[in-house]
Amino acid sequence: MKNYQMKILPELLNDKNGDQITTVEAWEARRKEILEMLAKNEYGVTPPVYGRATGTVKEVDEKCASGQGVLEDIDITFPTEKGNFTFPIHYFHPNDGKKHFTFVLLNFRPDAYDMYFPAEEIIDNGFGVAVIYYQHISSDDADLTDKLGGMFTRANDGTDWGKIGMWAYAASRVADYLLTRDEVSDLGVIGHSRLGKTALWCAAQDERFVAAFSNCSGCSGASYERGKHPKGETIKLITNQFPYWFCEKYREYADHSELRPFDQHFLLSLIAPRLLCVGSGSEDYWADPYTEQMSCIGASPAWEIYGKDGFVGKEEQAKPNEVFGDGNLQYDLREGIHFLGRKDWNFYMNFLKEKGL
Repeated sequence: MKNYQMKILPELLNDKNGDQITTVEAWEARRKEILEMLAKNEYGVTPPVYGRATGTVKEVDEKCASGQGVLEDIDITFPTEKGNFTFPIHYFHPNDGKKHFTFVLLNFRPDAYDMYFPAEEIIDNGFGVAVIYYQHISSDDADLTDKLGGMFTRANDGTDWGKIGMWAYAASRVADYLLTRDEVSDLGVIGHSRLGKTALWCAAQDERFVAAFSNCSGCSGASYERGKHPKGETIKLITNQFPYWFCEKYREYADHSELRPFDQHFLLSLIAPRLLCVGSGSEDYWADPYTEQMSCIGASPAWEIYGKDGFVGKEEQAKPNEVFGDGNLQYDLREGIHFLGRKDWNFYMNFLKEKGL
């Protein structure tokens, strides 16, 4: 990996002056540099928070998931530059009166029960899950003023946030509310595909999430751009089809990705020293599983600065159904296609249990 990094990757532990990072204090300064770099060149600058979110419980099912859990439909409301914004969530939690680690799931569909998360199994394993339908925040299209997007003034300087930033902002507002609930101990943020990118960007900015889960996030998520598999999605492809996920400036790298002063291991590094799980599907060539694995290796020095293990595994390409979870940065390669399913959830829940959560 060292040779790979030296040849084609920007150095994570060199600051903007080229000085080597060796202490936590120096890394924290470097971390701020990286956050600004990614905001202004990839995801867009996140607007300020105008106040904490509140929640209004609308409906309650006291006996969901075979009677083992509670399902609450809740409206989340928070102030913005142009007034209050409200959106709904589904919140599942065990009904045992205890505190539980809770996943904040960015989801593709509005249903209370959905194929992307096994609610009953999550509850049976002692976890809660709060589900956000991402298009309740802003539509997945080029209308950057839709819903939450219209609640803030845009600078129109190429660094305004895209949809990934908007979806991530909403997940943090859900955290505002959940952290007031007696049922919640700690929070993690999870997403699949474009919402896996969103989960990473959310956790990078919001350190209240003690864990992040990136499932098949691929290009502009967990996978490297440099050294990409020929079948993998690229910046050029993703910004041609989905430019509105990012800030406008990101398109400048479409034909010159090697000019980026970062690669995606920089994003992963921002979650250190917290917990991070990166999951891939063995047949998901578009997301490029091997460079997701390599990105975990490249990000690991950020954990080591804190005296913790990041990725503990091998440089050789993982085999289907291999899991590397001994460190604080887990990588697992699930056999199969681009999807977030029960096997992925079990990888992530087992990881949390092993870490005492």
